[in-house]
Amino acid sequence: MNSLLLLALTSLCVADPYERSYSDVEHHRTIYISENGPRLSVEMEQTKVISHRGGNATLPCKFHREFSSGTANSPKTRIKWTKLTTDYLKEIDVFVAMGNHKKSYGSYHGRVFLQEASDKDASLVITDVTLDDYGKYKCEIIEGLEDDTGVVTLDLQGIVFPYFPRMGRYNLNFQEAQQTCQDQDAVIASFDQLYDAWRGGLDWCNAGWLSDGSVQYPITKPREPCGGKDTVPGVRNYGIRDKEKGRYDVFCFTSNYKGRFYYLIHPTKLTYDEAVQACQKDGSQIAKVGQMFAAWKLMGYDRCDGGWLADGSVRYPISRPRRRCSPDEATVRFVGFPDKKHKLYGVYCFRTYN
Repeated sequence: MNSLLLLALTSLCVADPYERSYSDVEHHRTIYISENGPRLSVEMEQTKVISHRGGNATLPCKFHREFSSGTANSPKTRIKWTKLTTDYLKEIDVFVAMGNHKKSYGSYHGRVFLQEASDKDASLVITDVTLDDYGKYKCEIIEGLEDDTGVVTLDLQGIVFPYFPRMGRYNLNFQEAQQTCQDQDAVIASFDQLYDAWRGGLDWCNAGWLSDGSVQYPITKPREPCGGKDTVPGVRNYGIRDKEKGRYDVFCFTSNYKGRFYYLIHPTKLTYDEAVQACQKDGSQIAKVGQMFAAWKLMGYDRCDGGWLADGSVRYPISRPRRRCSPDEATVRFVGFPDKKHKLYGVYCFRTYN
């Protein structure tokens, strides 16, 4: 080891007479003195990639070898992509490649592949992105006894909306909250998604479940019933709650959809069952709450007519505030959960595009 250091120091003291003549080309030079040091490194060009449901996303990952031999397709190089759970305690297998052997897992099967723009490119391409694809992904490169990792976040364009069922507020445990969001063409929102929604102006005074098992709510206009009027705006946090016994509302997240959301023009107002049948007769299904929020937020859908939705609620989306139609704000107006058999309203339908 002493001889190695002496040799290295000697090389530093004896200047190359031609070194300076190339200074306009090579601006700096780094000399590494190491024994069994790292030769493999992973580089993530971006820490966040933004896509939307139904779109594609490329998660960047490149690796470098200091003393490389072979290529990225060499059998000794193993590329592994996993998705990190919200609590970072578990990793979900997404894709593994080793030489010509490649395998995708679970819901990613047939939707993911390596970009392979160069022999050092391990970037992962995800096609037909789903709501569940949102989250943090780890790229791990393994070569012999060496390995290195990098993490990138896949974010989705979309909207967070608060939800409670017909039975009323504070009635959902965590598992029921997850299923409730799925029933409305959405997923349970993450803290980051709720935080972004709060920064965008979301103000809601009822606490709801988030994907990490915490219960929180966003306040932009502090007031007495919502933590006190003298408090600062922010996302109020009840902390992690008992997933079985805790009963709260839920914050759901949805994104773009492949289909058509529309108000059905019908000669008469309808009961709930008549509304379901009317949409089916028109070649569609009665729309879900998440589809209305997505149409309103992402497409600017505006209609001043209350209409049935699949959960038995009546709502209407207003993008252009005006008299008698949400004069003060652009929002999705909630009429309530009327009597399905006796109350009459219009209906919003949704037709899926293949």
